[in-house]
Amino acid sequence: MNRLENLINDLVAINSINPDLVVGGPGEAEVAAFIAHWLKNEGVESHLEEVLPGRPSVVGIVRGTGGGKTLLLNGHMDTVGVVGMDEAAYCPSIRNGRLYGRGAYDMKGGLAACMLAVADAKKHTLRGDVILSCVIDEEYAGLGTQDFVKHYHADGAIIAEPTEMQLILAHKGFAWMEIETVGVAAHGSRPDLGVDAIAKMGGVLAALEKLDQKLRSQPTHKYLKSGSLHASLINGGQDLASYPERCILSIERRMIPGETGEGVEAELQVILDQLSHSDPSFKAVVRRGIVRPPLETEEDAEIVRVTQEMAEKISGMPVEMMGVPYWTDAASLWAAGIPTILFGPVGAGAHAVEEWVDLRSIETCRKVYLETALKFCR
Repeated sequence: MNRLENLINDLVAINSINPDLVVGGPGEAEVAAFIAHWLKNEGVESHLEEVLPGRPSVVGIVRGTGGGKTLLLNGHMDTVGVVGMDEAAYCPSIRNGRLYGRGAYDMKGGLAACMLAVADAKKHTLRGDVILSCVIDEEYAGLGTQDFVKHYHADGAIIAEPTEMQLILAHKGFAWMEIETVGVAAHGSRPDLGVDAIAKMGGVLAALEKLDQKLRSQPTHKYLKSGSLHASLINGGQDLASYPERCILSIERRMIPGETGEGVEAELQVILDQLSHSDPSFKAVVRRGIVRPPLETEEDAEIVRVTQEMAEKISGMPVEMMGVPYWTDAASLWAAGIPTILFGPVGAGAHAVEEWVDLRSIETCRKVYLETALKFCR
């Protein structure tokens, strides 16, 4: 436990706030350099691979003798900001078996377990490779893992996101969409000339609310139930004395397996077509932004079976297969043809003011990752 405590202390003590989330955030360079150095000291081949300027991911590899399956362990190095936290955000403390600090739960605890498991795998003779990818940018756009799959492949993957020691094989994806209603600018005293783009958005909002209710009333997925959508941001108008020329609505659509960004765009276009048909003065366009797919790994996939077996053996408790509503990098690995699951430690406070991870659960995860590697890669 001293080895584990020292490692997670060192990781949490490094500020790695994602600069796309918080202006001035330092990013992952310092923690990446630390991880690469730590792996080399453990005799593990490691590479710094720059994904964005000044923001490298780390790849560590324990090479097998050949002919075996490759296991990928994955974790992200970036964190969210620390608004509301005091200086203790980067001064980790241990109380009652819990380690507190920004990133302890999401997800430097799981990352530490992966690092230790890979270092321990180096002491064994395996036919297949064990790869560790410590990636940038999971908290914003997932660019680190998307870059990784361009250069590497594996036969199965475990992402060490905190899952309370349960096995996650499905989660939702998301599509960020934008609808713009187009009006006609005119002086506020000339209703005969102006068309109010903001008022025209009212019909869109009402239709979106009905679509969300319809989606959630028809659950179809075993673990994830249904997709959903909500209006996230709205902006429009020029000044108080003018008819607004345009109004822009940003929408988030959460997707279950089988739903796509193209499908989401099409369902929004149907709404706009219906409104245009009933109101000739209604003009609007829909635009597709960032789209990230859902995750759905088959229950009988070997990585699922082996990890569940090892987790139940080591913990002495049943490990349930589940789905979760949030998105992770697992979907990018799955989309690249790598059967992927989430399995990680116990804790609380992801993105919250107080964040902690249970140290014993990290040690259990280390053992599960190692034993899974020994069986999967042989």
